[in-house]
Amino acid sequence: MGGELLSVALSVLSAVANVALVLLVAPLLQGVQRRITARVQSRQGPPLLQPYYDLLKLLGKEDLESGEAPAVQRFAAYLSLATVLATACLVPLGFPAPLSAVGDAILLLYLLLLSGVCTLLAGAAAGSTYSWVGVSREMMSMMTLEPILAVALGVGALHARSFRLGEVLDGSPWSAAVPLSGLVMLVVMLLGFQAYAGRVPFDAAEAETEIMDGPLSEYSGQKLALFRLAQMCKLVVYAGLFVALFVPWGADLPFPLAFLAFWAKALVLVVAVALIAATHARYRVDQAIRRYSVLLAFSLVAIVLAAFGR
Repeated sequence: MGGELLSVALSVLSAVANVALVLLVAPLLQGVQRRITARVQSRQGPPLLQPYYDLLKLLGKEDLESGEAPAVQRFAAYLSLATVLATACLVPLGFPAPLSAVGDAILLLYLLLLSGVCTLLAGAAAGSTYSWVGVSREMMSMMTLEPILAVALGVGALHARSFRLGEVLDGSPWSAAVPLSGLVMLVVMLLGFQAYAGRVPFDAAEAETEIMDGPLSEYSGQKLALFRLAQMCKLVVYAGLFVALFVPWGADLPFPLAFLAFWAKALVLVVAVALIAATHARYRVDQAIRRYSVLLAFSLVAIVLAAFGR
């Protein structure tokens, strides 16, 4: 009995540590991206810690809302951040995921989808025309992007012959003798990672030159801070998923080395996202959807290959 209680306590402490790590690192990675963008565009740019200052400023502002605001508008921001942080407890971030034993790939997909749905519901509840435009764009993107992630995890599950996260998020797409499906999904996820990060050229839902903040155009203060923090944390989660699925090498090293190896690979992804965003023009919505559709088609090829053990 005592051993079980100790195990539960350690799992809870590990989950708290994972959440704290994501909350602390996510704004820093946003600051790194801003600095890289500024350098590419020959600007000095904001301080590296500017995202922290922005979040603190928003949290300190009065949270205005009408007395008739629907409940979903009031709680969507909290639920969105909570689901992202819960997902972070299922993804290895330089050490084993603390709650991977109690979840599987399907739960992981549900949590990521729920976070996006919270943003859609929040935009729809605001009742603004601009919010609705952002909601429609975000919805179209989710309908093509989320299946790609589902296929990526499905390819891993087919190779691992299990939906357990500890087995899927361990380089499972490479476990076949001839990992053609893993190679195809690696290319697909590399080409689609910019869209998952929500950055140019795939940020049509939040285009600042058209509908600033898209679904969140009617939000300010604390709720906007929570939504922005959730978006920052999502980048860390998606980077962790990508590393665990396709470049897990070094995860079995002793703790400090495995931790440093993971964040070095995650930093490479973050830098690549910033460089692409700084050097490319935004796609129109129809252009972005066409590219998502092509990636989805190739991902379906990958899962067919995985079904045949390739």
